[in-house]
Amino acid sequence: MSEPPSSLSGLLNSTVDEFVGNVAAAIPRVLTGLVFLALAAVLIRALVAAVRVVLRRVYADQPIYVQLGGTLVSIVLWFGALLGFLSAVGLPEIAAALGTASGFLALGVSYALSGMLADAVAGIYLLRDPDFNPGDTVVAGDVSGTVTAIELRKTRFRSEGDTIVRANADVEKKWTKKPDQ
Repeated sequence: MSEPPSSLSGLLNSTVDEFVGNVAAAIPRVLTGLVFLALAAVLIRALVAAVRVVLRRVYADQPIYVQLGGTLVSIVLWFGALLGFLSAVGLPEIAAALGTASGFLALGVSYALSGMLADAVAGIYLLRDPDFNPGDTVVAGDVSGTVTAIELRKTRFRSEGDTIVRANADVEKKWTKKPDQ
């Protein structure tokens, strides 16, 4: 155990020595973290590109789904990379706290956006349904008309010259296709 410094210059010398020692000890961890981030960046770019290619094939006529899917995958992967970086540089407690806090935040956001999410998921189902397409005449709840567009959260109908817009979740719950006339 070292003795306490007796003068201002001794205090300054011991402070500088301790600081330099701590920086020197941290360099390998910081370099490990930077290498991890560089590898993660390459991997994340490749994975996001692959996800977008797959989504473009599945939703060729709906670029909003491709953009949304790519962005969500990118956010999740970069957040995971941040948590991995914090662990690699010796801060696993902060990574664990951020992971836990983000879980609670995601739970709150998903609850707040549950209606929007229900509409988006219903929109995916409607887009994939071979019996529900633009140009079809359908009855959906109180609406009877021709489907003109199926979007991320809404479906548009044309009825007696009017455009009627309904949330996808409401349409997807119960609709009936009218036979071609």
